[in-house]
Amino acid sequence: MELTEQFILLQAPNPAAAENGRKLSKKGSFSARRRTEDDTLYWADCAGSGSRPYHVSIDWSQPDTPVCRCSCPSRQFPCKHALGLMFEIEAGKAFETADIPADIAEKRAKQTARAAKKEAAASSPPKASRPNTAAAKKKLAKQLEGLDAAEKMVHDLLTAGMGTLAGSSAQTYDKLAKDLGSCYLTGPQTAFTRIALTVRTVQKHPEQADTAYAEALRLLVALHSTIKKSRTFLQGKLDASSFSAEDSVLFEALGGVWKLEELHAIGSFRKRARLVQLSFDVTCDEAKKEYVERGWWLDIDSGEISQTLNLRPLKALKYVKGDDSRFGLLETPVLYLYPGEGNRRIRWESSSIRPLTAAEQAALPALAQPDLAAALKLTKGRIKNTLAPKFLASLVPVGRLGRRDGETLLEDPAGNRIVLRDRPEEGADHAALLRLTLLPEEIPAGSALFGLIFYDERDRSLCLHPYSIVTPERIIRLQY
Repeated sequence: MELTEQFILLQAPNPAAAENGRKLSKKGSFSARRRTEDDTLYWADCAGSGSRPYHVSIDWSQPDTPVCRCSCPSRQFPCKHALGLMFEIEAGKAFETADIPADIAEKRAKQTARAAKKEAAASSPPKASRPNTAAAKKKLAKQLEGLDAAEKMVHDLLTAGMGTLAGSSAQTYDKLAKDLGSCYLTGPQTAFTRIALTVRTVQKHPEQADTAYAEALRLLVALHSTIKKSRTFLQGKLDASSFSAEDSVLFEALGGVWKLEELHAIGSFRKRARLVQLSFDVTCDEAKKEYVERGWWLDIDSGEISQTLNLRPLKALKYVKGDDSRFGLLETPVLYLYPGEGNRRIRWESSSIRPLTAAEQAALPALAQPDLAAALKLTKGRIKNTLAPKFLASLVPVGRLGRRDGETLLEDPAGNRIVLRDRPEEGADHAALLRLTLLPEEIPAGSALFGLIFYDERDRSLCLHPYSIVTPERIIRLQY
């Protein structure tokens, strides 16, 4: 087993926990270090705040998913003591060989039994749970009632005009958002919370009114489409007494949360996927009060670009494990895909990472779109859908970079061009264009550029926000 610092940091629920674990190792808090002869179990005592040390162990039966156990009361997982023990191993500290403790042997046996049961369940179609018909009907009726209230508010706003937002009360939209949450419509609830934030922006910063009004109008158009399509969707389910999750983006647009077994039940999964992360970024969603950690992934077998989203509510930040940049080739036995088009959200239960071979890295740029024309055509088709984001993550071939009229342009090998800009909605912390122009060397021939092709309302054009450069030798990230 080769343990690296990067692996330890990926296990940590947050950077602070990893750093606290490192400090425990550095100041010599561990004693009675033991390991089994086959190196699958390490355990030790760690001095804590009380008179008795904590007993901490790490089971490496599955090297990619170690099982950490500790007698401390921490709600973080792994706790700082388990992370500290990993740093002890990584530092090459001496561990005395010993027989596995009886209590850990018993826990390992139970863990093995659970894993076997889970594997057996995964190999057969999941059993459909019998829905509570009465409760499901009541929920659908409540959702339809909430859609009526939301539609009236949207109609009033669109009829009165965006200029009336400045004189509106943000509390009005906050209250409606709260009511929609009670109607199981967390998707529209978030939209009205964003509108309330827009009202506050206009009132506090009148100079930002044009941008705020444009964003509010986009939200209202999307919300109007969601309400219209959702009413038909929900009424159809109610009339047919169909209460199971369906392969529809409306399920999530209304606030539904997909479970992996539900994705499996609708056949939205793929076996033996191989992925490479092209970029990683973090944003704070003020409306939802959560951090969104987003990874962009390239499937090296299909060329599809998908995204992972790790949502960390601000109130529970230190209890929800953070995600991070991943390097190398990630392999997963089962890849789950959320319904939708374009850059679909993906998830997996287990995975392993290994370094990319030189041949695999050299083949990545060839997975780009044939040319800019093809990428732009695909983007136009996607953003016409009012429920879709107004951008599409794409990998496009690079011919050369140039400047014209103060703008940076990308030209593909066929001579097609696109303006490179930072997407305004991404914020200043995601600005990457300057980093691209300051690269100390030319982009090698045969490379590709990964980024978001988006519709810029300022001059009504399609532009490209650069995120990373994929060369035959490496991936140069402009974000994280």
